[in-house]
Formats: sequence, C-alpha cells, structure tokens
Amino acid sequence: MQEHELYMRRCLDLARRGAGSVSPNPMVGALLVHDGKIIAENYHRIYGGPHAEALVIEDVKKKYGDAAADIFPESTMYVSLEPCAHYGKTPPCAGLLVQQQVGRVVIGCRDPFAAVNGKGIQILQEAGIEVVEGVLADEALWLNRRFITRIREQRPYVILKWAQTADGYLAPADGSQRWITGMEARQLVHRWRSEEDAVLVGTRTVHADDPQLTVREWEGRNPKRVILDRQLTIPATARAMDGAAETIVFNDSKTDWVENIKYIAVEDMDWYLPQKMLYQLYLMDVQSLIVEGGRKTLDLFIAAGLWDEARVFSGVDSWGEGMEAPVLHRKPGTAQSVGSDRLEIFYNK
Repeated sequence: MQEHELYMRRCLDLARRGAGSVSPNPMVGALLVHDGKIIAENYHRIYGGPHAEALVIEDVKKKYGDAAADIFPESTMYVSLEPCAHYGKTPPCAGLLVQQQVGRVVIGCRDPFAAVNGKGIQILQEAGIEVVEGVLADEALWLNRRFITRIREQRPYVILKWAQTADGYLAPADGSQRWITGMEARQLVHRWRSEEDAVLVGTRTVHADDPQLTVREWEGRNPKRVILDRQLTIPATARAMDGAAETIVFNDSKTDWVENIKYIAVEDMDWYLPQKMLYQLYLMDVQSLIVEGGRKTLDLFIAAGLWDEARVFSGVDSWGEGMEAPVLHRKPGTAQSVGSDRLEIFYNK
C-alpha cells in the first residue's frame, strides 16, 4: 500500500497542473509503472482534449512501438480518478485500458458523475483487470472538490475573498478606494483568478474601485466576470464591461446578449438570490466562483450558507474606522504569511 500511495501522490501532483484549463471536467493525473519504474506519466491538460490515461497509453506506444503490446499486461496504471465509462468529447478510458489489456489499475477515488460512478471500475473488473481503489481517496476527492460540488450540489464551488485591515475594516466609510494588502497578495489573487471559472462582484465594488477582474499579475486565462447589478447602473465605460472577458450581468429586468456581455434577468431578486445566481452559473458550466464583492455581496452568500472556502487577507495597517469586514465565527483551517500580510483560509464544511 505504501508503494501505491507513492505513485498516487505523483498522480495528484500531475493532476494539479490542469487547474484552470480543464473545467468543467475534473483534474486527473495518471502514470504507468512497469518493472518498478514509471515509464510514462501525463495529466488531463485541456477541456475537450485527451484524458490522462489516453495520453499515458499514447506516450508508451510512441516510446516502445510494437513492444508496448507486451508491456501493458505486465504494468500497473495509476490514475487519481476512476476512468470514465461513457462517450463524451473523448472515448471512455475504461474501455481503452481493457483494449490495451493493462494488467492492474490503481484508482484514487470514484467519479461521482452518474454516467461513471462505479461503472468504469465494473468494466475493468469484468474484463479480468485487477482494480485497487481508494488509495489516498480523501486527497483525491479534495483535489476535485470543485467538480464534486458541481455534480452533487448543482452549483459552483464558492470561494469568498476579501482583505481587511489589522483592526477588521473592509473599506473606507466614504466608499473610496484604498489598498489594504501588498503586491504579493494582489499577485496571489490574480493567480487564483486564473485557476477558477468566474469572479463575482456587486454594483458598489464596480462603482468604487472600477476593477478589471482579469488576470494581469499572473500568466493564465481570464475568468468569467459576474456582476450583480440589480438596476443596471454600471456604465458601459466601466473596465469590467470592456469585453476583455466574458461578462455576466445579473439584474432585475434585462435578458440580452451583447457581444461578450450576457445580461440575465433574475425574477424577484429579494428572495433566494444567491441560490438563483449559482444555479444559473451551474447551467452555464461554471464549476467554481470567487466572490470578491463588498460587504453586502459577501453577506448574501454567508447568510445563505452558500460558500465553501473563505480566503481572508489581513493587512498591517489599522484605520480606526470604516466598513467592518464579515466575521465567520470559526477558526481558520490554515494560515500563512503572504509578503507583509496574513492569509487565513476558512472552510464551511
């Protein structure tokens, strides 16, 4: 089992490389071990592209040519998530492993997607392939918590993010813009944006800060921009409306699609607004959402209990007054220094 865990940990490390590129698919890493050595390894690189297992199989064929047919039955495939059992954008990986007569398959955790859950394992076992499952299962499930939340709860994985002063203030009382954190923290936020599907703010944040909500301090793709603008007061000249990224505007009256901006009218915004927005984003294949809004927007999700993580920066300066930051009434799961700032991460479950 210790050997299985060693190789599975490598699979998880490989899988993480797909962050920000494979959604709404899960992140998956795979490798093939022959005679006690890893002879090929790969990961799911981009949504719609080959899965990790298929890439490993192809790597072995390229490297060993005709001899690959004799290698597969003597080898063990390690994969962080149960091989798929259905035709989607690519053929089922379970069938591919059967076709190549791989000797043994070691799996991190099952895929909760209904078209796969247990079916991939069943296909392998019915073909006479030995299957070992549940190796580092908790870590494998945690890695794909966004994917699993979307499948099980029919909503995106929600990450709250805010910065507060050393004495607990979120913003100046007059609504002006004032930096709380340093450059290192701002760069980390841009990295986070590149790894998640969407980022959400409210009207007040756009009016006060005129944010771009894009990735500039890190290399990666821009997330979808989601704006809660009930009465459509945000001007077309706002930077968040510049078309640099797909932008979704939730409001109470307009449904339209203007170039890269989608307006979605939400009926009766005074009731269950977070639930309605999250379900709409789920239908749009948004798997994860960072809520970077102000106090009112953050409180919407906190009051509804619809958050999974909260990433809270605390700066070194004290203001003595201002808009108070939210209080989660729980201990942080982790804490670390980011430059001169303090980052605490809270978990809802």
